[in-house]
Amino acid sequence: MILDMSLLPRFQPENLEHNKKLFERVNELAVKKGCTRSQLALAWVHHQGDDVCPIPGTTKIENLNQNIKALSVKLTPEEIAELESIASADAVRGHRYGGVTPTYEDSETPPLSSWKPS
Repeated sequence: MILDMSLLPRFQPENLEHNKKLFERVNELAVKKGCTRSQLALAWVHHQGDDVCPIPGTTKIENLNQNIKALSVKLTPEEIAELESIASADAVRGHRYGGVTPTYEDSETPPLSSWKPS
């Protein structure tokens, strides 16, 4: 099945222009940092704490090398805060999938706080 992205809520006209502006902010920050948008995203995840590690999937050596370069992208607290504000659920308009594909929101997984060590 091929998914037509234009049918997703985030790409509908009422959301698209707003979300393009968020994309442009990310792109501007990546250009300022001298990295790709993907490297910036990986760096942001890497900066979330010592207990967080991004695990990007790739099938090409060139992509692996690009992902490794993300480790050299250093973000200031202000840049991290800006990326967090861009990525927040309140900033992005339109549901990510729009009911087209099941997600964690459709599951009956209990909250993490209820899990007990075995």
